[in-house]
Amino acid sequence: MIVIMDSKTIAGITVFAAVTVALNLSPVKVPAPYAPFLIYQVWEVPIVVALLLYGLRAGVVISVINTLVLLAVFPGALPTGPLYNLVAVLSTLLGVYGAKRVWDHQFSKGSRAIMVASSTTLGIIMRVAVMTIVNWIFLPYPPPIGFSMPAEAVVTMLPVVGFFNVTLALYTVPIGYLLARISYQNIREIMQNESRKTIN
Repeated sequence: MIVIMDSKTIAGITVFAAVTVALNLSPVKVPAPYAPFLIYQVWEVPIVVALLLYGLRAGVVISVINTLVLLAVFPGALPTGPLYNLVAVLSTLLGVYGAKRVWDHQFSKGSRAIMVASSTTLGIIMRVAVMTIVNWIFLPYPPPIGFSMPAEAVVTMLPVVGFFNVTLALYTVPIGYLLARISYQNIREIMQNESRKTIN
């Protein structure tokens, strides 16, 4: 099935993809104090914003573009590392999208704070669950798939990586909601101003 996007969505995807890649390649990185090989960054935030403004398809497309750029330019310590990132991001997006869909359908007039909390919680659950399975399966493989880690080391590593994924999504999703709201208000004001100019 061929999916056709309107010009505004394509423009939005282009802008947010560029911001995502720029943030990912920027030197602004904070190593986790409990595991320096895990890096806190903010490049997932614009993907969440795009999801909220343009839908799940936009978030997925931007995530894939970011992954392709990283594979070509800066894969990191493991050549397939960007694919791990892709799975982590997509699982988070599915959680956020699922919670938002249910909330919009069932509680359209409910508290926004509860909606953000629900989206964050489900995003965390999905991310941790999926990445626990992915890491358990693939980390024991030799490079470029994994790190040749013995099963005992993987078991020890999973809680650390799980905590990292929890804390990462814990700030990524709420900030994404905040920026999406600001962006939506700005876009609406611009459109209203353009409409007034057209009428005048």
